[in-house]
Amino acid sequence: MHLIQPDLHTRRAFLRRSTQLGLAGTALPFALNLAAMGEAAAFTATDYKALVCVFLYGGNDYANTVVTYDDDSYNRYAAIRGGAGQAGGGIAIAKAALANTVLTPTVPLPGGRQYALHPAMPGMAQLFNTGKAAVQLNVGPLVVPLTRAQYSSNNRALYPLPPKLFSHNDQQSVWQSSSPEGSTVGWGGNLGDLALSSNGNSLFTCISVTGNAVFLSGDSALSYQVSTGGAIAINGVKSNVYGSSAVRGALTALIQQTSPQVLENEYNRVTTRAITAESQITAGLAGVTLATAFPTNNSLADQLKMVARLIGARSTLGNKRQVFMVSLGGFDLHDNLISQQPTLMKRVSEAMTAFYDATVELGVADKVTAFTASDFGRTLSSNGDGSDHGWGSHHFMVGGAVKGRAFYGKAPPVSITNTADANDQWHVGQGRLLPSTSVDQYAATLAKWFGVSNTELAGVLPNLSHFGGADYPIDLGFMGT
Repeated sequence: MHLIQPDLHTRRAFLRRSTQLGLAGTALPFALNLAAMGEAAAFTATDYKALVCVFLYGGNDYANTVVTYDDDSYNRYAAIRGGAGQAGGGIAIAKAALANTVLTPTVPLPGGRQYALHPAMPGMAQLFNTGKAAVQLNVGPLVVPLTRAQYSSNNRALYPLPPKLFSHNDQQSVWQSSSPEGSTVGWGGNLGDLALSSNGNSLFTCISVTGNAVFLSGDSALSYQVSTGGAIAINGVKSNVYGSSAVRGALTALIQQTSPQVLENEYNRVTTRAITAESQITAGLAGVTLATAFPTNNSLADQLKMVARLIGARSTLGNKRQVFMVSLGGFDLHDNLISQQPTLMKRVSEAMTAFYDATVELGVADKVTAFTASDFGRTLSSNGDGSDHGWGSHHFMVGGAVKGRAFYGKAPPVSITNTADANDQWHVGQGRLLPSTSVDQYAATLAKWFGVSNTELAGVLPNLSHFGGADYPIDLGFMGT
């Protein structure tokens, strides 16, 4: 049974429930203070490390991103996707177009399997082939390890599925927090909780350059949001109001003054913190100049450039551990996959390549790890002009600490699970991949590199205790020290 799990009834879970159930003014501050005193002190960092989540909203098509390349697998891929042999066609990319993005792992895959990246990703292919990037194969949300027979079982108490599979909003939330839409705490925020005490200014532990997302919300850690232009200012404080400096001064005093009213006082306290933080971020960024060229007309590159600048200001801002989030949308390609995915893949490749180059310039390439995530993969089968919602997918890890030029996990066979391959354990219809690696394993590997101890992992990733052993290792091995 997986419904009652004593091992997950941790102190963190108790504090979270206390927060949810407590009355404002009594249990809530008490629980939050305990969280700040205890949970945030898990490790004390002496060096700098940062994780950067690159979320691809809409569900990226895995089969045209990390493309099977050996003749046997490619021919299967092309036939399933409506192609005419190695010339491609339908939603299959022609094999000749993949020649410049073939991946050459240090250790070849079993059975002669080969992969190439989308033709629009030469930068990412070069990062892989020079040992600065790796690919995690077939990763996705799982509550417990599953075979296809278990997936098809009616015994959901024994074989639970991730909630609301194939739903965009819910699977985005499950990837980021292990819970469907409505979740309030993400695993990036859980990492932030543990790192708060390592930072001189804890407010800058978790920073989003892509708006609000549950990934960076913790029990104590807040998701501090910036734009691609820097900290977001309160206009009435930064500039004159109605052309009057006197009105600006009056407004500034009004929104920061101490008040006997509890709610008003709390609002003013938060406002004061926001004004102070904006000033600190602006001052920190003013001292950072990057020579690395980032591509233009690329919103993901703009976000990653801001992350690089914030990392460059780490000493000024007093940070030892940080978690960032950036994103790119547009991946829900039920139609126009062949015409629209190239632009998206080019943006991802160019942005992540420039970001890696910027970390080299800043001298922190081995201290910063970027990784991709997405709602879900998509079907291998074509719906005519695109692909539909799937489950498992292939993802990238980039950075100097990544054990690159390697594939991790298991390469799935190229199949759509029909009567000819009824024993196939990898797919659940239309070429939807049943994940062979869980998001919890993927995240745990990143978390351990970040500094989280084995005993703290269960509090960060609630389903991790269901995994382990040779088939589902807690540490997938793609990170160095």
